[in-house]
Amino acid sequence: MQVKSTLYLLLFISISTVAQTKKGSSYAYTLDLTNVVDDKVHVQLTPPAFTQNEVMFYLPKMIPGTYAIEDYGRFVSNLEALDKKGKKLQVEKLTDNSWKLYQATKVKSINYWIEDTFDTKLAGPNIFQPAGTNIEEGKDFIINSSGYFGYFENAKEIPFKVNIIRPAVFYGSTGMIPLKTNEPLTSITKEKSPANNDKRVDVFQTENYDRLVDSPIMYALPDTAIIKVGNAEVLIGSYSPNKKISAKEIANSVREVLQAQKEYLGGQLPVNKYAFIFYFTDQPILSYGALEHSYSSLYFMPERTITQMNAQLRDFAAHEFFHIVTPLTIHSEEIGKFDFNNPKMSRHLWLYEGVTEYFAGNVQVKYGLITQDQYLAVIQQKLVGADGFIDDLPFTELSLGALDQYEKQYGNVYQKGALIGMCLDIQLRKLSTGKYGMQNLVADLGKKYGKDKAFNDPELFDEITKLTYPEIGTFLTTYVAGKTPIPYADILKLVGVTYTPEIVTADYTIGITQPAISYTIVDGKPEKIMIANANALNDQGRALGFKTGDIIIKINNEDVPPILSAEIASFLEKQKKGLGEGKTLSYTVIRKNDQGVAENIELKAPAVKVERKQRHILSFDPNATPEQLAVRNAWLKP
Repeated sequence: MQVKSTLYLLLFISISTVAQTKKGSSYAYTLDLTNVVDDKVHVQLTPPAFTQNEVMFYLPKMIPGTYAIEDYGRFVSNLEALDKKGKKLQVEKLTDNSWKLYQATKVKSINYWIEDTFDTKLAGPNIFQPAGTNIEEGKDFIINSSGYFGYFENAKEIPFKVNIIRPAVFYGSTGMIPLKTNEPLTSITKEKSPANNDKRVDVFQTENYDRLVDSPIMYALPDTAIIKVGNAEVLIGSYSPNKKISAKEIANSVREVLQAQKEYLGGQLPVNKYAFIFYFTDQPILSYGALEHSYSSLYFMPERTITQMNAQLRDFAAHEFFHIVTPLTIHSEEIGKFDFNNPKMSRHLWLYEGVTEYFAGNVQVKYGLITQDQYLAVIQQKLVGADGFIDDLPFTELSLGALDQYEKQYGNVYQKGALIGMCLDIQLRKLSTGKYGMQNLVADLGKKYGKDKAFNDPELFDEITKLTYPEIGTFLTTYVAGKTPIPYADILKLVGVTYTPEIVTADYTIGITQPAISYTIVDGKPEKIMIANANALNDQGRALGFKTGDIIIKINNEDVPPILSAEIASFLEKQKKGLGEGKTLSYTVIRKNDQGVAENIELKAPAVKVERKQRHILSFDPNATPEQLAVRNAWLKP
């Protein structure tokens, strides 16, 4: 009897979770970028044909890659469901991200307006700009589909067709290949009158909702370049409001690292088209970055010249481009079948982000884009960065709790996560006498699983152990799934690198260092260095007598350049080099007196040496053994 009840329950669950749409039906969206009202655009959906009356409509709570809540549904307004005669049908909004349709079989059209996330005043979580949306009429539109288009419950796995009405002069940069492009407006309006020459229609189609969300588009005046990388065509699309940087300059900057990545991945890429989509802003920003996708990556960055951004662009591009491996060809079921409104996290951020970050640096030293000494400095930065996080927190637990319990520890995936990748690579090279490393392991995992086959999250360590060595399994369970700190000194010794945990030195400084300083805003832009917290100054800063709120205008009687200028770094370095025994350091600051009136105040103090702790010192051992050198060469050379 119990068996029958269980079977009945399973059958009921199976029936209740099947798609509520008729076989062969699909979504048809139309997004009009030529009609912007109050910073909103209009979305129309011809929904799939439903087999039952009550259905749920969603916009995502979050998307893959961000590991943060977005609540995209809160940007929707005036959502209506209409029948074939244009009559309104009952719709109930249940949460920020969900609506219930009560007469779904009669619905022929769903319409709503949606605003962008970049400059919203709506309450709710801040959205990382590369995962956001932008509506700048006549200038630029960022289309992350999660912020425009929704899906129905149990109906994500059917085709989505999207018509985008755009200004005729705009171009859409994307990793997708359009079904149609540059179509006349009459192609979707079915009007007999001639097409509006100021408007065009691009048509995109994806096999499901996951693929749609995985495919951002940026519309703007054309600024593009193409790089051929092995079997793939790589598009660079750029929007720079003041034309400080161009797609062609970006292409010239990243071309070398992309060619190196092709070789690093064995000469063949798992994609035929890829897009780098760059949005540059001239507005003051507190953070910037990029978001990876299977066939593209979207960047939100401050607008600067190519000279100021060269190294950073290469680092960013290297990291995001490697995501064509993870998550495109290697991912768990939690990522492969992502639940946009009840997301479940994977244990393996060390692989998705950590190993990707490791590859982004290792490829550059391997193919001569940076020196081996420069690469040691990169590793040292990761070690120092990891000091700011909980070291005995198992990385698998961090991953599972990245949305909530361990949200503040997420940044460690780019620090300790990359170091995990390095340690695995070195040990694999040692165990295989140089013949097998992380590149090989990732390639083998890609062959075993691939784009359409996910791995079982709890079983990955066992699968990696089967592909490699028992020692690798022990490392993963001890240092990635366990609380034991990684023995960096022992692992780096395998490649003849000497590791010193800490040394103390004394040096002259100009007295203003993070986290004591901030900056003022003039005409909406960062301008002058300001003392934000005088208590956080070092001994030199305290000797000068700074107060919180001081605005620095001169150092040693020389005017301080604007904080974002090209001259600021060299200016500050010049002031530091001028210091020494018997020297005096002087500042001119703007400070408000007791009456609130701003005055110029002169501050002076003798230059003093400040004790400084240096962490995680790395150097190549000049007496490395032939065995160590062989493993090092396998690690750092092609």
